[in-house]
Amino acid sequence: MRVSNAKIVEKPWGREIWYAHEREYAGKILEIKKGFRSSLHYHEKKKETMYVLEGEVRIIKKDGELTLNEGESITINPGEIHRIVPLRDSKILESSTPELDDVIRVEDDYER
Repeated sequence: MRVSNAKIVEKPWGREIWYAHEREYAGKILEIKKGFRSSLHYHEKKKETMYVLEGEVRIIKKDGELTLNEGESITINPGEIHRIVPLRDSKILESSTPELDDVIRVEDDYER
């Protein structure tokens, strides 16, 4: 996906395409490669809604797991420990509150 004036941030699991960061919200697209996964983490302030644009992902949370397919979404509240595991190459539209740097990693495959 190409968005003009987007900021691309390479990650060990794929990349983030930041297309908006305003005072009230932030928007980005997560491209996650099959065989990789995000860290097990939570946010102190950030609330995020993730909508699967392409692919299929498993969301792992403290209270269980949920599989999301294209067109499905989930909202993660501050303090909820979670991880994204793609079951195939996936793209996720993430809309969140503007706090982008408050990630607390509990477990990380990439030693960050």
